[in-house]
Amino acid sequence: MNPISPEVNRAKISLFDLFFQFLIIGAVSFGGGIVAYERILLIEKKAWLTADEFMGYLAISQTMPGLNSVNLAVLAGDHLRGTLGALVATIGLIFPGSLFVLAIGVAYTNNTDHPLANLVLAGVAAAASGLLAAITYRIGGDHWKDFKSLLIIIPTFLLMSVAKLNLPIVLLLMAPIAIFIYRPRAES
Repeated sequence: MNPISPEVNRAKISLFDLFFQFLIIGAVSFGGGIVAYERILLIEKKAWLTADEFMGYLAISQTMPGLNSVNLAVLAGDHLRGTLGALVATIGLIFPGSLFVLAIGVAYTNNTDHPLANLVLAGVAAAASGLLAAITYRIGGDHWKDFKSLLIIIPTFLLMSVAKLNLPIVLLLMAPIAIFIYRPRAES
């Protein structure tokens, strides 16, 4: 880790570096994997955020409308360089994906009957699923080893992916269980 305080590092972050780092993330990631790359960039590679700051911004980004990864770029960019930082990080993140989707859309429109088109889309979906699983495991950290957490994680996964229940229904079922399991207890 960098021995210089985070405040000094933040003051030295150039808008170009912020843009370029998020541009790279946008260029090399698929689907939910973007959050994994953002975590690696912001905490491990550049040490622009602490792990607690990242988790706080991730939690806030999940409550906001829109994509979590874009919301996280807005929050991190704002934290690091203010409003202009939020704008630069967001544009850097979405620019490569926007170009890719535009190019694929044009190519797919012109080749909808080609069998390779559907195989490519299936491959992209598989890659995105794998990256999402990897970030879920990584962000979960020690929760994968905690029995109480597994009492919430496993049923939630089964209700969402096997039973295919909608998120609001799963939340209505699992929130009371989670609250009961993690309720405050009087100290003996």
